[in-house]
Amino acid sequence: MPLETSADSPVPVRTVLRLVGDWIGRLGRVWVEGQIAELNKRGSTVFLALRDPLAAVSVRVVCPRPVFEATDPAPEVGARVVIWAKPEFGTARGSFSLSAVEIRAVGIGELLARLERLRRSLAAEGLFAAERKRRLPFLPAMVGLICGRDSAAERDVRRIAALRWPAVRFRAEQVAVQGPYAVTEIIDALHRLDADPAVEVIIITRGGGSIEDLLPFSNEDLVRAVAACATPVVSAIGHEQDAPLLDYVADIRASTPTDAARRVVPDVAEQLALVGQLRSRARRCLAGRLEREASWLSGIRSRPALASPARELDRRQEQVLALTERARRSLSAGLDRAVSDVTQTRARLLALSPAATLGRGYAIVQREDASVVRAAAQVAPGEVLTLRFADDQLAVVSEG
Repeated sequence: MPLETSADSPVPVRTVLRLVGDWIGRLGRVWVEGQIAELNKRGSTVFLALRDPLAAVSVRVVCPRPVFEATDPAPEVGARVVIWAKPEFGTARGSFSLSAVEIRAVGIGELLARLERLRRSLAAEGLFAAERKRRLPFLPAMVGLICGRDSAAERDVRRIAALRWPAVRFRAEQVAVQGPYAVTEIIDALHRLDADPAVEVIIITRGGGSIEDLLPFSNEDLVRAVAACATPVVSAIGHEQDAPLLDYVADIRASTPTDAARRVVPDVAEQLALVGQLRSRARRCLAGRLEREASWLSGIRSRPALASPARELDRRQEQVLALTERARRSLSAGLDRAVSDVTQTRARLLALSPAATLGRGYAIVQREDASVVRAAAQVAPGEVLTLRFADDQLAVVSEG
């Protein structure tokens, strides 16, 4: 039931604290995970400050010494633990604490198993897909850099980048790279750099460390922020063997901060050498092409038609004249043969013609219808016949 109060009938502090304590007492025991920030041993009791690894909150834990020492080895400051505890509220001072019943150290194996489950879940969403990866700009006008405050990683990136391309510019965001504030500060810095149109690529870097130190770079919120980033992101966390989840979602994974600088900034000496090689190659290709064209042109010019055009015309004229004379002789010979053939044919025709026969003294007897009489029996008495000679003809009457 809610407590009924008013300005005229206020509730004493002790009553409010007692009610709060009663409500907390009904929560029962809970498993709580966190990182030991402080540890004080006083007699038979150990007092701990348990801090959330990702948020800036902590809680006081009261643990009997035998319970604390039952963990082998006993946890130290910075260790991640899981505590079976009962929430308690001290009404005398209005303080909240946890009374530990059992403490378990969170081992590396368990941490790795949790990270692997998170990796599989994010991979199933497609956040690590290769088709999402973007190419880095060839020569970025400005490089965004997220790094620790006064860190060796920042110095390495700047030094290597300046050696490779002295004109490179950086916009650095120095943040906490481990601890409860790291994730929030890194995400805020990422958003600021991504919103800057002058920044063409972002490097997130820090030096090596333990798995616990690198946990912020496997945080789900950070991974999703990088996935949503419009600017290409390069991950350069720790050493070659370190593989936080940031490496999977970033567009490029660099093994070290130095490797990140090499990947983002081109080497001016290498580029100048490459330009020289390409120019030499282009010069050789052009010289070879010109040499081939000159050889072809020389060959064309050496041909008779181009070397001495008048000589070729004279030769062609001689060919035309020779062909004309040949055609004339051929035509003349053809005409002579034709005349001879006509003469011979005329002679044959004259020799075989009836006129030639009549000229030798023969005559042709014809009836009035011009039919030829071939025998005397064919002529009737008194029939008029015509005798045809070579030069004239004579009409006669048959006497029977």
